Amino acid sequence: MKRVLTTALAAVFLAGPVMAQTAAPAVTEDFKPSSVNQPGQAYPQVNSQGYVRFRVTAPDAQAVMVSLGLGGRGGTTLTKGADGAWTGTTEGPMDEGFHYYHLTVDGGTFNDPGTLNFYGSTRWESGIEVPAHDADFYALKDVPHGNVQQILFPSPSTGTQRRAFVYTPPGYDASKAERYPVLYLQHGWGEDETAWANQGHANLIMDNLIAEGKARPFIIVMTYGMTNEVKPGGLFSFDIKPFQTVLVNELIPYVDSHFRTLSDQPHRAMAGLSMGGFETKLITFANIDKFAYIGLLSGGTISVDDVNKTPGFKDKVKLAFVSFGSRELEGPRMGPPGAPPQDPRKNAEELKASGVNSVFYVSPNTAHEFLSWRRSLHELAPLLFRD
Repeated sequence: MKRVLTTALAAVFLAGPVMAQTAAPAVTEDFKPSSVNQPGQAYPQVNSQGYVRFRVTAPDAQAVMVSLGLGGRGGTTLTKGADGAWTGTTEGPMDEGFHYYHLTVDGGTFNDPGTLNFYGSTRWESGIEVPAHDADFYALKDVPHGNVQQILFPSPSTGTQRRAFVYTPPGYDASKAERYPVLYLQHGWGEDETAWANQGHANLIMDNLIAEGKARPFIIVMTYGMTNEVKPGGLFSFDIKPFQTVLVNELIPYVDSHFRTLSDQPHRAMAGLSMGGFETKLITFANIDKFAYIGLLSGGTISVDDVNKTPGFKDKVKLAFVSFGSRELEGPRMGPPGAPPQDPRKNAEELKASGVNSVFYVSPNTAHEFLSWRRSLHELAPLLFRD
């Protein structure tokens, strides 16, 4: 357990703030409102190079700063104009994709009223979307769409009614006879069950893949991983058992009884990003009889030693998928303190050589962020449930 924990700890906090480029080019004045702005709000804006410009009206403030997440530009200090509005542009272009951010106004933390909010970092954060060159795979298109619905399921182990979101693929309601495989898809630390549909566009990714005939239609279940009380450095004492009970003993039976699922092990998968990948590894390795497909997205690595210590793995697991953003792999390799570092790419190659269906994917020019995970889901989904 300790080895898995320390490996996951490095995976969750592997990437630091990164710059899209080291030398900033001249800024092109073709800024447009971000696609995730509040209706009618002109700022924040993004230009064709990936620079972001902010404008916040706070006439009585003494100092305003924007704090950007991974793949951003760190802190951007805004300057007050004569009209009381504070404006500023990132020092360089941001990485493509989605980023969390917030404002610091006179020492207090606030969200930007110009943009929508997304649950991350254990709070509702502002969000910015830097258009990606390959954004077509998660774009909203004129194709048949699935449905994302909220469910509330009883959890005797916690004494509560818990929430999950369920994606059913296009055509699910048209045929009352067809049954579907299920992917249990987990968010990362600081996020919740809304993350994969809101920040991740999981439903749109699936709609487009299914429309193109590249993925088999399947159900996706997204629930809260009970992780946000875990603070950095606290993974050594993290106990997976309460969430494992909720997922395996409560949520899965509820889903199987309320949706038309194929409820056997060969038609069930689990994957997760970052902390959710860590949870995925712990739960699936302890329940090989229930999950045939395993996906760790920036959430650790799977070694031959892991497999050899897990009876039945080679016979029952049909896919071991591991992915990272390329910038994550530029830092220290994962491994317990004092032990030789682990190379996830090498682990994946050794797994394949040992006879395991092992797939390793690297998202180009991204860090520990949602474009890495959107791309990873896009790569993973076509590999699932290929009977």
